[in-house]
Amino acid sequence: MCPDCEDFTRTVRMLGQLALYGDTAGADSDFIEIVGSSLAASLPEPPPGTFPPGYDPNEGPEYPGEGR
Repeated sequence: MCPDCEDFTRTVRMLGQLALYGDTAGADSDFIEIVGSSLAASLPEPPPGTFPPGYDPNEGPEYPGEGR
């Protein structure tokens, strides 16, 4: 596995674990906010093949309340 693939997978896994922790009783919301933001900002580029060719995350259907 390429180094970026490992980093991406590890970071996504930590974000998932943080989400699970956030659903526990007594979870520290300040910790979740700080660590979650840091993890999300540290995500490397997704490994090749994660998304289909030509995928643009900014394109898609209009959602309620989004008018042009």
